[in-house]
Amino acid sequence: MILLLGACTSAPEGDLCERHFEPYPDLIGQRVRTEQNAELLDAMEPYAEGDFAEAAKALQPYVDRHPREVEARFHLAVSLLGSGQPYDAELQLDFVEQDPRRVFRDETEWYSLLCLVCSGQRDRAVAGAKKLAGRKDHRYSGAAARLLKDLEGA
Repeated sequence: MILLLGACTSAPEGDLCERHFEPYPDLIGQRVRTEQNAELLDAMEPYAEGDFAEAAKALQPYVDRHPREVEARFHLAVSLLGSGQPYDAELQLDFVEQDPRRVFRDETEWYSLLCLVCSGQRDRAVAGAKKLAGRKDHRYSGAAARLLKDLEGA
């Protein structure tokens, strides 16, 4: 995984991508297995093991069949980002962001910012990091401040 993250862009941004990416906790795999959720739990097994490329492959068909299941789509986005596919991850995060419940509001903003870093969009990443770092009510303001410091130092 680390090699994939490092290879997803040029060296400085790749290093930042690797340094600042942390997978979101698996909120799905802890559920009690039922007939209704077995397919999703099976798709989340590689995620729990840190195999994000396999998790993306397993979650994509599930999300295609259940497009409104925002938790699965969010974990798909994180899997795509973790497997070196920031553009595809950003697309999935756009769908998550459109969910009217805004369940993953802070998380979506943070991982979208990481997509910019991991895809080499430095100027946009700096602007986004400044914005998030300045929002003390944001769950990822501290992480964004650390990222901004690294972006400005690189």
